[in-house]
Amino acid sequence: MAGQAMIDQGRFLAVIGAETELMSQVAHNASADAPVPTCPGWTLGEVLRHVGSVYRVTRRWITDGRRPEHWQRKPGPGQTLDEYFRQGRDELVAELSAHDADEPAPTWWPADRSYGFWRRRMAHEATIHRIDAENAAGREVSEIPEDVALDGIDEALALWFGQRLPLLGLSGTKTGSVGVRTAGHHWIARAGPTETVAWRCSAEDAQRADDLVTGQPDKIYRWLWGRAGPTAVTVSGDQDMAGQLWALLRLATR
Repeated sequence: MAGQAMIDQGRFLAVIGAETELMSQVAHNASADAPVPTCPGWTLGEVLRHVGSVYRVTRRWITDGRRPEHWQRKPGPGQTLDEYFRQGRDELVAELSAHDADEPAPTWWPADRSYGFWRRRMAHEATIHRIDAENAAGREVSEIPEDVALDGIDEALALWFGQRLPLLGLSGTKTGSVGVRTAGHHWIARAGPTETVAWRCSAEDAQRADDLVTGQPDKIYRWLWGRAGPTAVTVSGDQDMAGQLWALLRLATR
């Protein structure tokens, strides 16, 4: 699955634009101090500040060739939070748009050192935190297009479960596998004390896993990211391995 996005790379730039615009609109019509139920301790204003900061550190990472130690982490004097947020978005999108997706770029995933990695990562960064903003504002969560949700499932499993957890030195306590099935696509996530790996698979392989998670793509996407509760998906099996998958992803994505 390394570096193989499930949708066209140009689509990611459109997703960044649409999701950040919606996030900005939601924040404009709600209190910046509104708590975020899906991110305890965060406020709506912190969501925008965080995304604006992530977009800045990402652009610097790309242009400097390494992760910077210093960047603008909050609005400057006389700069509103929305101005800070939009400026970070605009500068990053300009950098990503100026290069082909397959051009080399520094990243934290050895399997994908390309501009495409950052297009994909930042699109899902915007989508997930747009959900946080809507939750904080007490709004119904807007629809996530099926193709975006499917790619987000793939990224959560391949990158955060299969790559980020080992980088953090984290692993499962029980050895077993979880199959994920939705909209004709299938994955296996396998965890244990010595491994955390995930890959796309056949329907038959997913069915043979210890647990099988099924549901609509947007519900599974949100569940993997901790933005939907356990009733959002259906788990077949003893549920221990699915519970471990969910818990490990909370550690990887915090």
